[in-house]
Amino acid sequence: MRKKTWLFASLVSLSLLISACGSNGNSGGLTKDPVNSPGTTDEEASQKIDELNVAFLSVTGTPPDMKAVEDEINKITKEKINVAVNLMPINYGAYAQQVNLMLTSNEKLDLIVVGSPFGFSSQVSRGQLLPLDELLEKNGENIRKALDPDYLNASKVDGKVYGVTPVRDLATANGFTMRKDLADKHGIDASAIKTLDDVEAALKIIKDNEPDITPLIPSGAGFSFLTSYSWHDGLSNGMGVLPGYDNGLKLVNSIESPEYAALLKRMRNWYEAGYTLKDSATNKSSQIELMKADRAFGYLSKLKPGFDAQESRSIGKEMISATLSNPVSMTDHVLNIMWGIPRQAKNPVASMKFLDLMYGDAELVNLLDWGIEGKHYVKVSDHVIKYPEGVTMLTNGYNLNMSWLFGNQFLSYVFEGEDPDIWQKMKDFNEQAIKSKAMGFTMNPESVKTEIAAVSNVIAQYYLVLETGSVDPDKVLPQFIEKLKAAGIDKVIADKQRQLDEWAKAEGVL
Repeated sequence: MRKKTWLFASLVSLSLLISACGSNGNSGGLTKDPVNSPGTTDEEASQKIDELNVAFLSVTGTPPDMKAVEDEINKITKEKINVAVNLMPINYGAYAQQVNLMLTSNEKLDLIVVGSPFGFSSQVSRGQLLPLDELLEKNGENIRKALDPDYLNASKVDGKVYGVTPVRDLATANGFTMRKDLADKHGIDASAIKTLDDVEAALKIIKDNEPDITPLIPSGAGFSFLTSYSWHDGLSNGMGVLPGYDNGLKLVNSIESPEYAALLKRMRNWYEAGYTLKDSATNKSSQIELMKADRAFGYLSKLKPGFDAQESRSIGKEMISATLSNPVSMTDHVLNIMWGIPRQAKNPVASMKFLDLMYGDAELVNLLDWGIEGKHYVKVSDHVIKYPEGVTMLTNGYNLNMSWLFGNQFLSYVFEGEDPDIWQKMKDFNEQAIKSKAMGFTMNPESVKTEIAAVSNVIAQYYLVLETGSVDPDKVLPQFIEKLKAAGIDKVIADKQRQLDEWAKAEGVL
């Protein structure tokens, strides 16, 4: 999954958080203990099949063979946990709106994907999600074994867990990704590139020797060159950050920092030297489109194990990456995608049992990920699969290709051609990552939502032109800072600092 840094992501996440509205979808609330609900005997409970509506986002729509896969899943779940599931994929672009409507109208909904891009904080504050602590303690053994406690606790709000992240890439490293053919042609050694100075030297080589190739492009449509390069924990909205992911938990305004000024100066120098895409501030093409069109050499990126293979498949050219930082993990990585149980869930225990099975049952995980063996894939070895003869990604009847979503990705098969050791490498990557000192902290924006909206508007006006080098930062950065202060950024940072201090005291973070 591609990660966004704060200047871009805050615009998306904040607009969702601020504009989200609607009453509590509880329709009377849950007045009984979801873990120890009375009214049925043990014998009755053991014979009863709970039917769960499970909503999740999909980037490919509803696969034609969804019902066949669902039937196979239910053979497992009925036998193991007396549960049957109705899988409800929702198109990614419509997911937040449709789930919000389902929550506010109290539709039958038992397990859903939640996360910062989909209004997680607002859902918690409106009482639309159940706290999961007791359910996890009694029915979440696989989850507790699979997830580092820091990642499991990262979704806490007021001391209670409201979401469970999949086991996946939970950290990122700064990187520079480039075409291998051009790097080889000009003797550019990816392993020798460690800093932005080294990146600059590579860009110069391409500029001097490849007149039809742009050395550096943004890492996505509407992105700046710094969207995929971070040096701090932005704590969700980027308004008050922790430099170096620690800073003694003392927030600073990154826009006023010497580090940001230096990065903007570098971007301006690259722009003036002709190293960057000239229309980057208005660019609407993805890095994949620009690479496929043979127009570019490389882009700053967020690395994880398997990233080069992922980009190579998407672009159709072999890509290699240089690593520019150690991996880092922050709350934002965890909150980006999680699973939660809605307040209106008919049987939260059953919901948790199914969720927990996704973290411990390899057969279930691979049905969700890849479909039915022999029909949607065949095995090459115990853990490696490929499409059956005559079947392609386009003709496959179960083409979700979202193994990062369904519970424990480390139980998932690997497709032929990918690194068969990818999940061990991903596990090591997560474990080696530097964890932000503020891991687990989430700001409640309610008391300064007016200022946050105003600051977001100012950021939208300035960040792209500055972070693509399109304007002179010596002239424009002071204007940016002045307008941020007029919009109330100091008030936002002060309130975030107060909340961070209270969180640190409650959690015993020194």
